[in-house]
Amino acid sequence: MKTKFTFLFCLFAGLLFAQETEKTQKKLPSVELKDLSGSVINTANMGFEGPVVISFWATWCSPCKKELNTIHDLYPDWQDETGVTLVAVSVDDEKTKRQVAVYSNGKAWDYEILLDPNGDFKRAMGVNNVPHTFLIDTEGNIVYSHNNYAPGDEDELYEEILKLGSK
Repeated sequence: MKTKFTFLFCLFAGLLFAQETEKTQKKLPSVELKDLSGSVINTANMGFEGPVVISFWATWCSPCKKELNTIHDLYPDWQDETGVTLVAVSVDDEKTKRQVAVYSNGKAWDYEILLDPNGDFKRAMGVNNVPHTFLIDTEGNIVYSHNNYAPGDEDELYEEILKLGSK
């Protein structure tokens, strides 16, 4: 009986691990969004050569702004060392999306800013609340996902970027 229980436990644990691995190897979905200049960008074909960090945020979200402002200070070094590109996807709706350019330009963010006012990309990525950050490898695989923000999370993100190799 004990052996049977151990076998079932190991089988169940293996299935859970396989599901988690499958989740983290999900491909970046194809959704058309606009950048701040109004150009249409297909998320599956962004054309970056290094790793990509996609950070879902909103102008009304304090933790989102803290995360992106903290990364802003580190971003030039991250780019030099790893070739990473950060894409900040605003989930602001039609009422607040005009504030996105005002805020991001005021902070001098050197990020690609995309607008997702209808939440199409947010839904496709399984984002329930912001901030939500993803790391995408050069093959378009989602290799890391983190929800919420606390000081120090940027260090964990950087470690994950380093695992993908440097420039």
